[in-house]
Amino acid sequence: MKQLGWSDYWDGLTAGFATGNVPDVFTDHLAKYPDFIKSGVLTPIDDLVKKDNVDLTQYSPGLADLWVGYDGKRYGLPKDWDTIALLVDQNQVDKAGLKADTFNSADWNPKDGGSWEKLIAHLTVDKNGKRGDEAGFDKANVATYGFGMDVDAYGQTGFSSFAASNGFNYLDKDPWGTHYNYDTPALTDTILYFKGLVEKGFMAPVELWNATGGDTMMSTNKVASRPIGDWTINQWLKEKGIKANFVKTPKGPKGYASMFNGLADSITKSSKHQAESWQWVKFLSSPDCENIIGAAGVVFPAIPAAAKASQDAHKAAGVDVSAFTFHVDNKTTFLTPIAQHPAEISKLMGDAITAVLSGKGDANTLIDANKQANDLLKS
Repeated sequence: MKQLGWSDYWDGLTAGFATGNVPDVFTDHLAKYPDFIKSGVLTPIDDLVKKDNVDLTQYSPGLADLWVGYDGKRYGLPKDWDTIALLVDQNQVDKAGLKADTFNSADWNPKDGGSWEKLIAHLTVDKNGKRGDEAGFDKANVATYGFGMDVDAYGQTGFSSFAASNGFNYLDKDPWGTHYNYDTPALTDTILYFKGLVEKGFMAPVELWNATGGDTMMSTNKVASRPIGDWTINQWLKEKGIKANFVKTPKGPKGYASMFNGLADSITKSSKHQAESWQWVKFLSSPDCENIIGAAGVVFPAIPAAAKASQDAHKAAGVDVSAFTFHVDNKTTFLTPIAQHPAEISKLMGDAITAVLSGKGDANTLIDANKQANDLLKS
């Protein structure tokens, strides 16, 4: 078994498939596996699932279906699910004289930012100690930004919850959509709003965020809040640089929203140990394994009873994770976009969104890139 950072992991897999140096089994991602299907490097497991009578109904509703590709074949069994919440540094919140509960009732809109922007403005502090909502605030010399986020095509730990709460749908259908909607006002208005937030000095600029690293920005008090996925809960609880608190993403014009994603393990077709690989994959998604993971509070497993055990483990440790589970309990989730050509479209739209947030593009940048993305889906 080998563990790598996110970018190194996927780059290594891509290079490995090209050279034939790949593991028997690897952890797969919904936004990545369409390209693996297209290149024919995965082993379908339909017959194995049927032969061993794996109960696909044991998983949270809809999760198992996501691992059936556009070719109608199954390439994985779900292991977990994840949602998005906001991480706030309670130390910064206390210094600002705010209450964490205020974030849980915040609302947002792309016109004036709602009550959420007021919170972000107050959390922002310039190098002279002036807050973003105070007279004399120097937006050119910010010590702590109220907000920062990852910037990429899908915005899982970035714009996604805001855009979806503004009515944005990535694709015409989920999964295996055939048309992207990055050219709609629900998305363009959202991205332009964040561009304005950067210009006001309340949000960390993309260039600074990328150069420093989002985790470092948060742990060194350069930002006071950011979107995170539930898979990082334990990471932030252990971080000594901040006092982690998890709050809901703000309610938008269309309500609450969180991207819903999950992982599975896939078997490489080149593996010389197909039978053993299947036994491993089957175990990792079984109640025996998922109950162990749940009891340890590592992630929220795909089997509901194990996910409940994970919530109970956090509660017993005095950690409130309801900002993450809220979305599942209230059915306010939406899927990670699953469509063909994910690598090409990820770069195309990621570059376009980065350009806008960096002040080098506008709504037309997104509209033009969206057309190119849809042309790819037609090819």
